[in-house]
Amino acid sequence: MTYSTGKKTGTDAGTLPVLGAVRDRLDAALDATARAWLHAALTDAAARPATGGPEHGFAAWQLRFAEAGRRTGDERADAVRLLLLHAVRADTATLTALYAQGTAAERRAVLLALPHLVEGPDALPLIEDALRANDTRLVAAAVGPYAAAHLPDHAWRHAVLKCLFTGVPVDAVAHLADRARGDGELARMLGDFADERTAAGRPVPDDLHRVLALTAPEPLTNGRADPHGKES
Repeated sequence: MTYSTGKKTGTDAGTLPVLGAVRDRLDAALDATARAWLHAALTDAAARPATGGPEHGFAAWQLRFAEAGRRTGDERADAVRLLLLHAVRADTATLTALYAQGTAAERRAVLLALPHLVEGPDALPLIEDALRANDTRLVAAAVGPYAAAHLPDHAWRHAVLKCLFTGVPVDAVAHLADRARGDGELARMLGDFADERTAAGRPVPDDLHRVLALTAPEPLTNGRADPHGKES
């Protein structure tokens, strides 16, 4: 099931202006050597589209994907890797292989690229794997727009709790207000989590109260409650 958040994910026309802006920011930020490396990497990647999983062997663009941080700086590596994945038209099989073989930084880049590259829920196993990790960088990347659009309600609620448990700011949860609104089951889970923390003598995260406030029921419309409830 796909969950409408008012935002599209995948390779629709709206992705191209976003990627164009990313490219412009990188061009402005990189020095001449790094900029030349990026232009050459993207040109080569576009000429050699990805053909699927690891059975197709190692490609030159994958080396550039791996060395992006060293070539352009760790703070820009996510953006560079996104452009490379788009240039090779990476499919779900390719993304899955990169994720499985990658470092934490490379896995994070794959997760962040999903809403730009995958239209449907086929890449959810990558989100689910990241949410089982203890690396907060992966957890934060996993609760982005792709999860907001495709993660089922039960799993999405547990993802929110994972953020609270691991200290990932809930600002990382894409479209949090849209999906939390009127969600009584999420409110119950948050209450149980707060009770457990209090009983154990541990502080309740401030973000929990923020999310709990977002679960308030929809206001009445013409004397009637919103007929579209949340599944449990």
